[in-house]
Amino acid sequence: MKNGLWTLLKKPYPGEDFFLPDLCSSFAVFTLVVLAELVVLLWVLAQPVSGGFDWLQLAMASLFVQWIVLLSAALLCRLRPWMQRRPLGLAIAACYAVVISLVLIFTILGEWVLHQGMLGLPQLDAELLLRHGLIALIMTSLLLRYFYLQQQWQRQTQAELKARLQSLQSRIRPHFLFNSLNSIVSLIGSSPDKAENAVLDLADLFRANLGEAEGVASWAEEKRLCEGYLRIEQYRLGDRLKVEWDTEALPAVTPMPLLTLQPLLENAILHGLQPSLHGGDIRIHGIYRSGVVELEVSNSCPDVVDSHQGSRMALQNIRARLAALFGPQASVEAWRDGPRYFSRLVYPCSKRP
Repeated sequence: MKNGLWTLLKKPYPGEDFFLPDLCSSFAVFTLVVLAELVVLLWVLAQPVSGGFDWLQLAMASLFVQWIVLLSAALLCRLRPWMQRRPLGLAIAACYAVVISLVLIFTILGEWVLHQGMLGLPQLDAELLLRHGLIALIMTSLLLRYFYLQQQWQRQTQAELKARLQSLQSRIRPHFLFNSLNSIVSLIGSSPDKAENAVLDLADLFRANLGEAEGVASWAEEKRLCEGYLRIEQYRLGDRLKVEWDTEALPAVTPMPLLTLQPLLENAILHGLQPSLHGGDIRIHGIYRSGVVELEVSNSCPDVVDSHQGSRMALQNIRARLAALFGPQASVEAWRDGPRYFSRLVYPCSKRP
């Protein structure tokens, strides 16, 4: 078959997420050691003994198995880059060869040390070698199957996350589209140059919005897009819109999803400044402190509280995007304090800007 198993085994593994995990990581080594010890304990418990639990047998079996596990993990870790460039069948065969070879070598050495006292040449026990080889074959097959299923689960999780982020980003799209188009239409007759600049700014917003949903850009790029959006609204509102930036403490290379700040600015204009005849001001404060990014938007607002559902939906979408990308510690809050309305987003940034 064209897409059969044999065709799959003859090609290198597709994608960068190789089915064999990085066995050099501390978590992987710890997991392998614990699993190996549980298998040894189960094997010792299954042995018929009299006079209580055989602690010596447990110690000797643990020593034998743990040496094999640790050396196998080390060798496969070093061979992982080589296996990624080879056909999948050859990579799987290399995994079997490494583990089974180590098992047979340690079986021979163990018999030579314990039963022969390191005297003479090691004796080969064909039955014992066959039994240990079959055990190694079965355990390696189970582990490779587990690694493969885990990798497939991670792929599915990433695909679902990407689809979820794309859906959330698509919901944000109308928030700036229709208001921006109205602003451009109002400028075509009176100020065609400003209308042209507004179209360019809107094109930048569309380009960012149609990009990769899971991509994380920088604060400098997000600020540039937001300044373009504010220029579009400035053409429409004129002197009614005043903006103050206080983001010097937020490094330009700080990771930030595109179109994260823009919906907050639109909410501030739509529900705070636009209903007021005299307009108002927007203040943006950003800071990076102790591995945490804090970005706050405050705006003057009219006396009548606007209960528009769009504001809450935009906040929910931003909260969901940040939680999906930066974990449950990310948060988005909104509250009113006297004549001003505040929106603040906070998320951890492990990579120092």
